[in-house]
Amino acid sequence: MSYEKRAHYEAQWLFPPSLEDLLGKEHPARFIREVVDALDLKELGCRQRESEEGRPNYASDLLLKAWLYGYFHKIRATRALEKACMNDIGLLWLTGLEKPDHNTLWRFWRDNKAAIRNVFKQGLQIAAEANLTGLVLHAVDGTKIETAASKTQTYHRKDLDKIVAELDRIIDEVMQQTESQSDSGFEYRLPEHLHDRQELQGMIQERIREMNEQNRDQVLPTDGDSRMMKLSDGRKRFGYNAQAVVDEQSGLIVAQDVTGDESDNYQLTPMLEQVKENLGQVAEETVADGGYKESSELARAEEQQYPVLVNLGKSADGDGDYSAARFVYQEAKDQCVCPRGEILSFWKTKSKDRRHPTTVRLYRCQRFAECPVRWLCSDSKTGRTIEIGPHHQAVMRQRIKQQDPVKAALLKKRNQIVERIFGWIKQEFGFRRWTVRGLDNVRTQWSLISTAVNLRVLYPCWLIGKVILKAQKAC
Repeated sequence: MSYEKRAHYEAQWLFPPSLEDLLGKEHPARFIREVVDALDLKELGCRQRESEEGRPNYASDLLLKAWLYGYFHKIRATRALEKACMNDIGLLWLTGLEKPDHNTLWRFWRDNKAAIRNVFKQGLQIAAEANLTGLVLHAVDGTKIETAASKTQTYHRKDLDKIVAELDRIIDEVMQQTESQSDSGFEYRLPEHLHDRQELQGMIQERIREMNEQNRDQVLPTDGDSRMMKLSDGRKRFGYNAQAVVDEQSGLIVAQDVTGDESDNYQLTPMLEQVKENLGQVAEETVADGGYKESSELARAEEQQYPVLVNLGKSADGDGDYSAARFVYQEAKDQCVCPRGEILSFWKTKSKDRRHPTTVRLYRCQRFAECPVRWLCSDSKTGRTIEIGPHHQAVMRQRIKQQDPVKAALLKKRNQIVERIFGWIKQEFGFRRWTVRGLDNVRTQWSLISTAVNLRVLYPCWLIGKVILKAQKAC
C-alpha cells in the first residue's frame, strides 16, 4: 500500500459534481457574489439590455463580479482576467463556467465607468448597515502614482520655444537646397515632416497653447490629463494624485478620488464633502498632514462646520522666539505686533499663487534700525516683513485648537490610519502605476482599487456573520 497521495487520472464519478461542489463555503468568490447580488445595478447606472433581438450578451452582474474578483486578487489587466476566467476555480464558479474574453471585459469597463465608481459608495452602505463604519476619527491623505504613458513623448516648453525660433531658418535652408538641386537637374523632394510649413508650425503652436491654458511647462500628449509631479520615490514624473479618507475604527476607505493637481492644497473640503455624501456626516475629527494647510481650505472647512486637525508645521522662518506665528495681527487696527511689542504697519498688497490667485497684505517694521534683536528677527536689510492672508484668523484658530494635548495626540495618529492603507495598496496589491490613461479611466481604476481594499476588510466580517447581505429581486 502506498503512503503517498497521487493523482488517479482514471477515476470516474458516479454522479458528476455540481458547481457548488467546486468551491468551499468560505471562498471569497461567494462573498463577492453576495455583494454584487445585493446591489441594484439599474440604480448604479449599469447599461441594461433593452431588446431581445440578436445574440445573447454577458449580463452586467456577471462582468462586474469578474472585475471585482480580479481586483480582489490583484488581477487588473483584461487579458489576465480573461485567462483567469478559464483557469481560476473562483472565477469559473463565479461566472458559471462562462468565459468572457478581454474585449468583452474592456467594453463593460468602457461603457459602465460611472456605475463602477458607484459600487464603491454602495459597498460603504453595506458596511454602514453592519455598523462597521466609525465617525470618530478619519484621516485624509494623497499619494502620487505614475501614469501608464511613456514619458519619452513629453513636450517641454523650452524645447518647443527653441523649435519655433529656429523653424523658419531651418525650413528656408532646406528650401534653398531644394532649389539648388532642381537647378542642377536632379529631382529633390522636401522631407514629409517639413513639406507643409504651416502644418508643422500649427502643431507646435497647439502644444504651446495647451501649456499656456493649463499653466504648465510640460505636456504628455498620450495622457494629456496627467501632470508632472514628485512621486513617492522622490523623482519627478507624469502621474496623478490619488486621494483617500480612511476610518480609524474599521480601516475602511470612506472617500476616494483622483486629481491632476500636483499638491493636496485644495483637496481637504472636497474629500470631506464626499465623506458626508457617502456616510451622511463627517467624523468628529479629520486629521491631515501639512499638504492640506491651505488657509482658504481651513476657512471653508470652518464655514461648513467640518472639524479638522491639519498639521501646520513650522512657519517659514522656523519656530524660534521671532517666528511669524508669534506676531499678533490686530485686524481692527490693521497692524501687526511683534513679540517685543513693536508695531508693524501696513506696507502694501501683493498677489500670490497663479492657479488660485489670492491677495495678501504685507506689514513692515519701521524701527528695525534701532531694534536690538533685528538680526535675530530677520536677516533682511530692510527690516522684518509679515504676510497676512485673507484667512489668517482661520489659521490662528487651528493653531490654538492644536494646543490641546488631546487634539495634538489625535493628529499624531494620522500616519498609522491612512499611510498604512497606501502601503497596503502598493505592496500587497502591487499597485504602483496606473494601467489606464486619462483622468476618467484613472478615477475608475482608483475606485476599483478602493473597493477591493474595502472588500478585503469586510470579508473577515462576512465569514463570522457580522455582514449579512440580501440579494436584490431579479429585474
